Amino acid sequence: MSVTVGLTYDLRDDYRRLGYSEEETAEFDSVQTVEALEAALAAAGCRTDRIGSIHQLTRRLADGARWDLVFNIAEGLRGFGRESQVPALLDAYDIPYTFSDPMVLALTLHKGMAKRVVRDLGLPTPDFHIVETPDDLAGCTLAFPVFVKPIALGTSMGVDAASTVDDETALAQRCLALLERFRQPVIVETYLPGREMTVGMIGTGADARALGALEVLLQPAAEPGVYSYANKAQYHGRVKYALAKDAVAAEACDLALRVWRGFGCRDAGRVDVRCDGKGHVHFIEVNPLAGLHPVDADLAVLCDKIGMSYQDLIAGILTSALGRQDAFATARGAQA
Repeated sequence: MSVTVGLTYDLRDDYRRLGYSEEETAEFDSVQTVEALEAALAAAGCRTDRIGSIHQLTRRLADGARWDLVFNIAEGLRGFGRESQVPALLDAYDIPYTFSDPMVLALTLHKGMAKRVVRDLGLPTPDFHIVETPDDLAGCTLAFPVFVKPIALGTSMGVDAASTVDDETALAQRCLALLERFRQPVIVETYLPGREMTVGMIGTGADARALGALEVLLQPAAEPGVYSYANKAQYHGRVKYALAKDAVAAEACDLALRVWRGFGCRDAGRVDVRCDGKGHVHFIEVNPLAGLHPVDADLAVLCDKIGMSYQDLIAGILTSALGRQDAFATARGAQA
């Protein structure tokens, strides 16, 4: 495969050197992830070119650089469209890239908008209420307990043991604290007390499939009751990951596949689900730009448990993305 693949990413160390905090850069990647992607792409026969963030991409494009494909894992820093910025720029230059398009990335980043789409698809998701200002608290009619989190952050940022609240006073305190801390709306959901799983996805459209359901099992040393930012960041000794294989896991995979296709997600990612008190699976959120650290990322952990190597995962993403471009080229040729 003689393909030149550019790599776009936000390197955590780069932003830390610019003065951004540990929390502000929590979703960004390490150099180990970039090196692992380079090795896997090289093993697939690709030539790779490190581009970096959208700022470096902009400069490279202005200087005339082009690539056969861009492998994009850039998260962006500000706004609901932060994950869409690199794909939108690549679209403007007609350069193909991995993973979902700008519309999907912006829609799924906003947890409230994503849940509206899932609800419109007729799929189960907890009832919710969005708090943009303190005045919005008066309109929340959800029964307690509820779960509270920022509306457009990943890596469980803003999630801890205090995210589950049992009364109006605690709800107001939590929402006001998150509004002040993260400067974005807060989503309040009906709390689901059951099992939590993340479903790995690979492929696009009719070719998409669920890789399996990875169950999150909190250990005694974990922050109790929630897959929190601290539990996820320090998962060794706090979290056990198990490949679920029962009927509930099958239900989770079916729901995830319906969500994945419903949004039009592409190539690979994850769908997070949780069970209610009766054991029924509900959609929580979808991550179409999932972390790809070769050891620590949930998707990599799942692949390891099903016997799929990291190299095979990246090769599958590459095949999906290139297949999409081949199909587009064939269709465009037929119209000429």
